[in-house]
Amino acid sequence: MIVAGVDVGSLTVKALLLAARDTHRVLGQRVVVTGARAAAAAQVAYDGALADAGLDPTDVTYVLATGYGRARVPFAHDQVTEITCHARGIAHLLPETRTLLDVGGQDSKAIRLRPGGRVADFAMNDKCAAGTGRFLEVMARALEVDVADLGALGARARDPAHISSTCTVFAESEVVGLVGAGRHPADIVAGLHASIAQRLVGLLHQVGATPPVAMSGGVAYNAGVVRALEAQLGAPVSVPPGPQVVGALGAALIALDKAACP
Repeated sequence: MIVAGVDVGSLTVKALLLAARDTHRVLGQRVVVTGARAAAAAQVAYDGALADAGLDPTDVTYVLATGYGRARVPFAHDQVTEITCHARGIAHLLPETRTLLDVGGQDSKAIRLRPGGRVADFAMNDKCAAGTGRFLEVMARALEVDVADLGALGARARDPAHISSTCTVFAESEVVGLVGAGRHPADIVAGLHASIAQRLVGLLHQVGATPPVAMSGGVAYNAGVVRALEAQLGAPVSVPPGPQVVGALGAALIALDKAACP
């Protein structure tokens, strides 16, 4: 049996193909930009994952969609919320996790878990870009650096700047002012990471976060944000392999259950 999970996020679509229940082997996966046409992007991501695996759509028994655009996947058999799918995915990868922080392109979620990956409570910030991947993209553009280089750049800071604004627009103006004042880019980036971590810790407190804590989503690739989060939490934060596809993995795992019990 082969199943697929398709996670349609605000900035990217993630598709993942999973083999039968006895192995849970990932056969193929693909991440593409969502753009203005979520349905088309979902198809491109799914087709890419199939190509990676050397499979045809007829080889797939069940497709489950998740994410904010889950209703825009016409080839899916069913859909499940991203909260449930991220919880299931992290429970598979890091079973001891009791709190998951998922930080995507335009929203962030704190999820407190019961044993087995069941959701006990969650809180979401989907009204403001602060503390998300979009926030980092805007700041990287203001600093004229690649967003993928922010983690390494922030690690070279000697005197981290203080970023007082939580609003993306105001924070960008603050960064421009710091650049104009001659502050080193590494110090500015370290300050941005601390600002993001402070906002994320507040989200974790809303759900009564308990360790072990893990982080998923594209922002988890930024080691600077993870370090700042650990410093403010006073506890380690685990990042699973492929943090960006945790939701798609969870969707595929749920697809296995549904395919086995139609």
